[in-house]
Order: sequence, then C-alpha cells, then structure tokens
Amino acid sequence: MTTPQKERRLPVGTLFLALLVVIFLATAVVRYAKGLGFISNMSDGRGWGIWIGFDLYCGVALAAGGFTLAAIVYIFHLEKYHPVVRPAILTAFLGYLLVVFALLVDLGQPWYIWKMIFNPNIHSPLYEVGWCVMLYTAVLALEISPAVFEKLNWSIPLKFIRMIQIPLIIAGIVISTGHQNSLGSMSLLFSNTLNHLWYTPILPLLFFVSAVAVGPAMVILESTLSGKAFGHQVKLEVLSGLGKIVSYILGVYLALKVGDIVFAGWPHFNELKALGNEYPANVFWFAEVILGVILPMVLFSMPKVRQSRTGLFCSALLVIGGLVFNRFNITLIQLPPRPGYTYFPSWQEFAVSIGLVSGGIIVFMLANRFLPIAEHHEESVEHKPDKAATTEAGSIVGPIDK
Repeated sequence: MTTPQKERRLPVGTLFLALLVVIFLATAVVRYAKGLGFISNMSDGRGWGIWIGFDLYCGVALAAGGFTLAAIVYIFHLEKYHPVVRPAILTAFLGYLLVVFALLVDLGQPWYIWKMIFNPNIHSPLYEVGWCVMLYTAVLALEISPAVFEKLNWSIPLKFIRMIQIPLIIAGIVISTGHQNSLGSMSLLFSNTLNHLWYTPILPLLFFVSAVAVGPAMVILESTLSGKAFGHQVKLEVLSGLGKIVSYILGVYLALKVGDIVFAGWPHFNELKALGNEYPANVFWFAEVILGVILPMVLFSMPKVRQSRTGLFCSALLVIGGLVFNRFNITLIQLPPRPGYTYFPSWQEFAVSIGLVSGGIIVFMLANRFLPIAEHHEESVEHKPDKAATTEAGSIVGPIDK
C-alpha cells in the first residue's frame, strides 16, 4: 500500500506577501497612467513624502551591513565573521534594488533619469547620491554574483570575480561611505526648515557613523530570522561579537551627537537649553537618543545579553528602530512643510513602500532556498527534511573565496 504524496502549498505568509506585491504593482500602473499627484498627498508645499524618508534614507542606511561586514572580514581580517558576509551582501543588494524601484515611482519623469549621466552637476549632493546608487548597486551585483555562478557551475566567471574580489570590496566600501555621507550632505540644504536640534554641519558624519552601527545590527536581525526560517543558525559567538562592535560604534555616535548639542550653541548653550524647553521636539530627541542609542549600547555591552539570542535580537531591533526614527525626524517629522500646507501619506504611498519590502522578503527567501547563501555548519543545522537547507546540503557552501 502506497502512502499518497502530500500536496505542497505555499505558506499563507508568502501568499500574503505576494498579495502586497500585487497591490504595489497595481498602484505603480495607476501612478504612471495618472501621474504622481493622483496617488500621493505630496504637493508644492511638501515635495518629500514617506518614500524619501523610508525607502531612500532608511533603506540605504539599513543596507549598510554589506559594506561594514565586507570591511570587517576582508579589510580587518576578522575571519570569524565570514559566515555572515554573503547574507549581509545579499541584504544590501536587495535593499539598494528597492531604493531604485522606489525612486522610479517617486521621480516625476523617471524615463529621463539617464540624462543625469550626461549633464553633470558636481556641486549637487543629489548628483552624488544618484551616482552612488548606480555604482554601488552594480558593485553589490558583482559581489553576490558568485552565489549564482556556483549554483550554475560556471567556473570561468567565478574565477574572474575571485580575481577582482578585493578591488570590488574596496570600491564598495568607498562608494557606500560616500553615499551615506551624501545623504547627510543633502539634508544640509534645510538650514532654515529642519529643527535646529537635528540640523548640524556634522550631519554627513552622523549619517555615516549611524549607518556603520546599524549595519551589524541588521546582520544580527537577519541572521536570527533566517535561522528560524531556514534552520541554519549562525554561531552565537559571531552574533555576540557583532553586538560588541555595535556597542563601541554607538558610543562614538553618542559622543558626536551629545557633543554637537553642547558645543553648537557655545557659549550660550542655545541647543542645550532647547532640550529643556522646546516641547515636543525635545521629547522626540530624547526618545531617539535614549531608546535608539543609549539603551542598546548598554545592552550590547553586557555579557549576559550577548550570550542570549533573544537579547541580541531585541537590542538589534532597538538600534534599527532608533535609526529609522532618526531618519524620519530629519526627513518628515522635524522638517515642516511650507506654511499653509499639511502632509500625511496616502494609502497608495504606504502600499508602494510595504509592497516593495514584501517583494524584497520574497526574493530573499527564494535566494536562501535556491542559492548557496548561508555557510553550512553541521552542528548548527536543524534537521528539517522539507527544507532546502537539508535537501540541497551540497549547494550550501561558504562565501566567495571558499
């Protein structure tokens, strides 16, 4: 007697994500048919909406795990973090692709974007941002390409990528560093509108340091969730080490942030006084710094927290939430529209951002299922017969130079 084969169905969560992607695609079709104003609440008094704040400013910073982990492993030769390099680069690549798709929806006439290449404005931060997005996306595509070549057994292109690996890594670090800085430089244009508790000449430096801090935090988050979903957990000592690195970087960021507030109003301490009497901006500032910087810095510095996957995961969430809150403060909350205008995102604007993130999650799951993304550790793999991690164990190999 034969046992009937169980019918394989897509999980409900994946179907829901796919539905969100379909809603995004339908919204995008309407946007291109009817125009930007038909689906968004942006106006001449509020040129930047949630897409710039979330998709661009947050998306680029949250993709920083790619260049920070590449620097940690290939420049500083901290080999124990090797297993998380490729997932970090994949996350960064998908993050930048989502930024590109979001910009193509947000730009008034995206079909003219190529003209930027032939009409250089070297004094424009936006020009630098455009080039950084194009170049770093291309570099990330090359950095993640070995996973595809290994899957297809294409030895010649794989050897070529290995030959140029270190120049690629260095190029990615340089371009991404410039990109994080340039987003801060672009915010310097708001000297008359951005709240003075956030506006500072060192915004480019603050953007860069905060992105470096959130990069390893994103790797902790992504590795924890991937371990739950695919059964190939990263060793605790790797995540613990990343948490310790984050605590040091948050310390540097906190010194810059507080030092700027203290010395910006010297000798009258105007900004410092504003923290005591400028309500409600001071509440937002303290919430951002205490919950998003000080608290995770203290937690990551505690050995007991670093020995707990739950503790590491929650601390990483605080860092990520703090950065997202900071970018929203700078691009939306503390950047008021022109007098007489108000702004709250339309449901279509939410649908675009949510649909893009949903699509990124689906592609990430497919990549982990069909490509050699995660490094295989026999002692850490949970035995789940229906998972790709165990059925295609031979395809789960190490990073680029394994």
